[in-house]
Amino acid sequence: MIGLTMFGVCLALLLVGFPVAFTFGGAAVVFGLIAEGPSMFALMPHRIWSVMNNTILMAIPMFIFMGIILQKSRLAERLLESMGFLFGEMRGGIAISTVLVGALLAASTGVVGASVVAMGVISLPVMLKYNYDKKLATGAICAAGTLGQIIPPSIILIILGDVFQVPVGDLFKAAFWPGLSLVLLYVIYIAILTWIKKDLAPPIHLEGEEHGTKKQQVFRALKAIVPPLVLITLVLGSILFGIATPTESSSVGGIGAIILATMYRQLSVKMVWDSALETVKITAMVFAILIGATAFSMVFTYTGGDYLVEDFMMQLPGEKWGFLILSMVAIMVLGFFIDFVEISYIIVPILAPIAANMGINPIWFAILVAMNLQTSFLTPPFGFSLFYLKGVSPPEVRTTDIYTGVLPFIVLQVVILATLVVFPGFFGISSTY
Repeated sequence: MIGLTMFGVCLALLLVGFPVAFTFGGAAVVFGLIAEGPSMFALMPHRIWSVMNNTILMAIPMFIFMGIILQKSRLAERLLESMGFLFGEMRGGIAISTVLVGALLAASTGVVGASVVAMGVISLPVMLKYNYDKKLATGAICAAGTLGQIIPPSIILIILGDVFQVPVGDLFKAAFWPGLSLVLLYVIYIAILTWIKKDLAPPIHLEGEEHGTKKQQVFRALKAIVPPLVLITLVLGSILFGIATPTESSSVGGIGAIILATMYRQLSVKMVWDSALETVKITAMVFAILIGATAFSMVFTYTGGDYLVEDFMMQLPGEKWGFLILSMVAIMVLGFFIDFVEISYIIVPILAPIAANMGINPIWFAILVAMNLQTSFLTPPFGFSLFYLKGVSPPEVRTTDIYTGVLPFIVLQVVILATLVVFPGFFGISSTY
């Protein structure tokens, strides 16, 4: 029971507020010494070395760098302004444009925090100014900002590719239709809701001398949308058609982001330096968690914790379906309290071998996990998107408005997740090998 006790201690420490990497690493050291002594960690340097030499994980800092450069080049602001002009005259048009821009930002930057903050700063004041319902406005922004978790090039998909030992390119292909379906469901929900309750999101008329004619607005929108679409096509197209590996295409994305920043006249030495520094900080955080999780999983496996979990899962009623339902519920509940990186490196490696023994397609299971983990950014009380938006919201937007606003979008995510579980073929994914 040492492994399970260690897991419980880690969860308790995380809830108290201890840093993630040191919690898992520290617990592994303490319980490893109890179980075996110093010899337990004789091979730990080799494990750390293999982590640092993992070519799959090299794509993470490059995609983060690409996202930060595009964020600093005011890409989100240009897209939101342009899409707002195109859809503003529809009921709920600004909320719909926010979702569409969130999808574009997800495919180009993939940085959830940056997307939520950018859309919160730019589109939330506009929606409030034109009497949009606070719950609808904040819910749409949070939901759109988290699309970067499932729409490629997603950092979580790269991490899961490493955990499941499957090609990241295959995960990107498999995630395309579920991500697109989620965007479509968001748009349909907003359109129907605002058609039924017309006072939630009134239309906005922006044509005039200040905003130009409709033809000028369309031209400005195309000018803002086409360059990032070209970059997305180059990065994702090279992966999906097998021209380049995700690691190679991430470098293309980094260079493309710099070119776009130059086109937008935003590039400077300071901008590149700040972006590189921020990239190093985020990457260091991810790898620190990974090393701590590696030590944790080593001790957990040595003490037999994985066999206890596997025996329990294999004896569930319904076999494969019982395992899938329980694992999805467990990941969703854990997402209320801990981050997606910890779940990916601690929980998923325990579940992946069990799924393989049951003949479950690892790509399908990885997409289920990624879709599930997306909800962790929205679920109270510790959903990061909720905190990001609250930090940039005007005083009249209360925390309860944000919490209530995201609930329908969480339900929509669960609907897509359930559809993906029951009908994977609908999304072009096989449930078995």
